[in-house]
Amino acid sequence: MAENREAAGHGTLTVVRTDADGITVLGLEGEIDHQSVGGLTRALVPADSAVGQRVVIDLSRVTFMDSSGVNALIAAFQAAGNAGGWLRLVVVRGAVMRTLQLVGLDTVIPFHPTLEDALAPTRPDPGKS
Repeated sequence: MAENREAAGHGTLTVVRTDADGITVLGLEGEIDHQSVGGLTRALVPADSAVGQRVVIDLSRVTFMDSSGVNALIAAFQAAGNAGGWLRLVVVRGAVMRTLQLVGLDTVIPFHPTLEDALAPTRPDPGKS
């Protein structure tokens, strides 16, 4: 397991990256805006070049997100999918959730109420074949 901490921008965003069992967990705290989004995008770069990167981004301690953060999440989701992996979000209520719902991200990227839920293996839907 590896853990990296990085304060981005003007101390407005803290990113804690943990890599374990083939899943990267990014714990974010603070605000994601055009000044701090670089910390998030740097943390999204795979620790190795393995295909099929699996990423969970924990937004439960994010207090603000503008379009820079939304764009970074969309790009990360597309990159993970293109490489045969996945990206999941742990989200909170409030302004960040409203922002993500307003742009429709909740219909594209899987949202989970807790980190444990996001880390759980996906189960096939019994109604689908």
